[in-house]
Amino acid sequence: MTEYAARTFTAPDGVKTWYRLYDAGSDRLPVLCMHGLTRNSRDFEAVIPSITAAGRSVIAVDVRGRGNSDYDPNPENYNPGVYAQDMFGVLRQEGWDRVLALGTSMGGLMTKIMAAARPDLIAGAVINDIGPEIDPAGLKRIQGYVGGAGGPFEDWTAAAEAVRAINATAFPKETGGAFWLAFARRTCREIEGGRVVFDYDTAISQVARTGNVAPPDLWPYFDALAPSPILLVRGALTDLLAMSCVEEMRRRAPRMAYAEVPDVGHAPLLTEPEAASAIEAFLAGLD
Repeated sequence: MTEYAARTFTAPDGVKTWYRLYDAGSDRLPVLCMHGLTRNSRDFEAVIPSITAAGRSVIAVDVRGRGNSDYDPNPENYNPGVYAQDMFGVLRQEGWDRVLALGTSMGGLMTKIMAAARPDLIAGAVINDIGPEIDPAGLKRIQGYVGGAGGPFEDWTAAAEAVRAINATAFPKETGGAFWLAFARRTCREIEGGRVVFDYDTAISQVARTGNVAPPDLWPYFDALAPSPILLVRGALTDLLAMSCVEEMRRRAPRMAYAEVPDVGHAPLLTEPEAASAIEAFLAGLD
């Protein structure tokens, strides 16, 4: 595993955001990695080594309420607008005033919001399986499991089975236990007695189940990002990003690069050959 320094940023409301800083010792544009709704910075462990090997420093965050970050006593703060403000604080703390963003799902929403608020900040973006229109089918599926996926589990094997039950439709070709155990170790944590729980505050479900997971009209936010270089990665089986939305994104951002990952739903892990090669080529073309 590529070495990193563990850092924290404390927001004005006192909530701490934990993040990994991978310092490549270079002046190339750095990368900010932002995960999805129920995930954390461990999602990017297998993606980051190729980025740092190319001479780019990386920050990978645990958004508030996930992983090592503080849980927010006010669940209404579990929304991308607040998360974006936390990201501004993290970047300000590190002295990064221009970055490349890599955002999966919710992290992609955060990228768009950040671009609208700070047009000078995002020099380019990899958006993983999310668009300005969220397909109702995918949203309904997410609302069905967030905060109610069971646990604590007796051990990691039981946790892996729970993770498989939630995500099997997104990875239909992954039938081996090792894949799902690795998935569980990225998304769960061990507590007392060797039991295992999902590594997020179940209170995020209070916002997710209302459907208020993003501003009502995201197209203006995408339009703010559109002048920048963009790579859109989409799982061919996704239920969150319809092709009609992709086509409109292409119309508004004609230079947007596109990579589709076969036999994968929401969201690609970004280690798949189609995604990994596209990301490498995309980043190589930016300073």
